[in-house]
Amino acid sequence: MPATRIAGQVGKSLLTVRRWRRRFVAKGVEGLLKDGTRPAGRKPLSAETIKRVVDLTLHETPSNATHWSLPTMAAKVGLAPSTVRKIWRAHNLQPHRVETFKLSRDPDFVEKVEDIVGLYLNPPAKALVLSVDEKSQIQALDRTQPGLPMKPGRAGTMTHDYKRHGTTTLFAALNMLDGRVIGACMPRHRAREFLRFLKRIDQQTPADLDPHLIVDNYGTHKTAAVKRSPVSTCW
Repeated sequence: MPATRIAGQVGKSLLTVRRWRRRFVAKGVEGLLKDGTRPAGRKPLSAETIKRVVDLTLHETPSNATHWSLPTMAAKVGLAPSTVRKIWRAHNLQPHRVETFKLSRDPDFVEKVEDIVGLYLNPPAKALVLSVDEKSQIQALDRTQPGLPMKPGRAGTMTHDYKRHGTTTLFAALNMLDGRVIGACMPRHRAREFLRFLKRIDQQTPADLDPHLIVDNYGTHKTAAVKRSPVSTCW
């Protein structure tokens, strides 16, 4: 019987019928009882290829970048980016992430850490813990010409250049309990400005609470006048 006629009767393609005939000729009925083995759709990676990707990731960097990315590594070793991702994931490699560390040389480092961590975890009774920081040299910028507003069919416009109207320094104290911020802008960043900000904190906090400030290790925060202020600070 022609293969085309068999294919029409059993509802299979012509290629399938021809494959069945070849298997019947080669192995008889046994060849039709189960499918033949098929090769893998994609060849598995060799150990040498995996080792090369891992070695490049750990010991080399690309010539025009600080670290490897999926596209750059894939182009280097001739693999797909998804394959490189699988190798990195299997070896727990994350070249795009960097963790920084530094050991302090401050002889009072342990005492300061205990003081700050103790305020966070177990503050004294009726203590108000505030995290204080400054942002200096904030530029007041303006465009050299007024922009045009957005209209239907036209985007808003602005000039590419700008002019600066001086600088300011932002002082801020974050209440760790409720997220409230006490802030002030001052023209400079000196001990006298910081002392003025401490007095503002003392004025804007409840009188029955003892404010404790956590500040960074900056010389402005350690002058004699600041240490004599009614607000307790730790660095």
